Amino acid sequence: MHPVLFLFTILLSTTTDQFAVGQSVSVTRRNNESVRFAPGDLIWQDEFNFFDRNKWKNEININGGYNNEFQIYDDYNENGYVRDGVLYIRPTLSLDTVFNGNVENLYNGYLNLDGCTDAPGSGCSRQAQYPYINQPVVSQRLRTKGTFSFVYGRVEARIKMPSGDWTWPAFWMLPEVDRYGGWPRSGEIDISEVRGNRKLFDWQGVNMGSEQTASTLHFGPQPSQNGFMFAHGSRNSPVDQGYDRDFHIYEVIWTRDMIQFKLDGTELKTIRPPGGGFFELGQFPDNAENPWTNGNNPRMAPFDENFHFLLNVAVGGDYFPDNTSPQKPWQGSSQTFLDFFNNRDSWQPTWSGERSAMAIDYIRVYAV
Repeated sequence: MHPVLFLFTILLSTTTDQFAVGQSVSVTRRNNESVRFAPGDLIWQDEFNFFDRNKWKNEININGGYNNEFQIYDDYNENGYVRDGVLYIRPTLSLDTVFNGNVENLYNGYLNLDGCTDAPGSGCSRQAQYPYINQPVVSQRLRTKGTFSFVYGRVEARIKMPSGDWTWPAFWMLPEVDRYGGWPRSGEIDISEVRGNRKLFDWQGVNMGSEQTASTLHFGPQPSQNGFMFAHGSRNSPVDQGYDRDFHIYEVIWTRDMIQFKLDGTELKTIRPPGGGFFELGQFPDNAENPWTNGNNPRMAPFDENFHFLLNVAVGGDYFPDNTSPQKPWQGSSQTFLDFFNNRDSWQPTWSGERSAMAIDYIRVYAV
């Protein structure tokens, strides 16, 4: 090669690399890799052409999701499966799926979960004693913990929510490592949560069932100090056009200075923390500890670390408030599992096949 041409090639290559580093390299980080992405690069996806067990792992426990929920989480095929390019997650009666129709085992049996993903303890086994029966339903909760996590990016998912009274579907994210401590210190990103009742009204007459979707960030120094109310948005569909009737696009744009939730391409909620970060946004008392002062990005901490995905359909629990119309069938009772099971004639008919399933068409993650 001619010396002058060789020098020109070096200069051109150097200039091009500097331009790429300066203007075309994203801030997204996938897992613990040192791979560089350009904004807009597709860094992870699942089109659900099959059930990819290398991407999704089952949680197996009976801890009630720490919200006093009613389900066993396990990996029964009828509760989670892929068909025609769609992932379905649906609850069933544990009497049928787990206890093989033996009501005595539901009422007084010993339940021990093989492959339990909780630490040994109450989340893995239970000795029922009527009227304190075993969990009346079984469902699935899938996560990418250990297989895929990222910090900063754009998430797009096409999902149809379930129609079924007292079901609680969710598409959400948790930190891969609780760097800042236990919940909610290390944060939670709820992309979409829905209540499956087609007709469930709050005290103001607003339908808070399947016609309402909510997106929320949870953060705070301790469970009693949670600033979610400053990072919560919801939207109701038109009447009788709930999010269980068709697929919708749920989106998150997560950058170094904000998190934005979108629904069908329209902004639902944007959280842009002030200079003091999420501690200032949450308006926590002056004597509270700020756990995020040493974060990699103090303004966005705890949302400056890698998060992984979760998909689940819970049943019952604290997400259903009191004083709704209709009232929940376990209201004011200390025997919630039994009350819910005994009232199954009022809600089980609404769990109609795959209509009661959360259906996920795809999830895609892009660099920003």
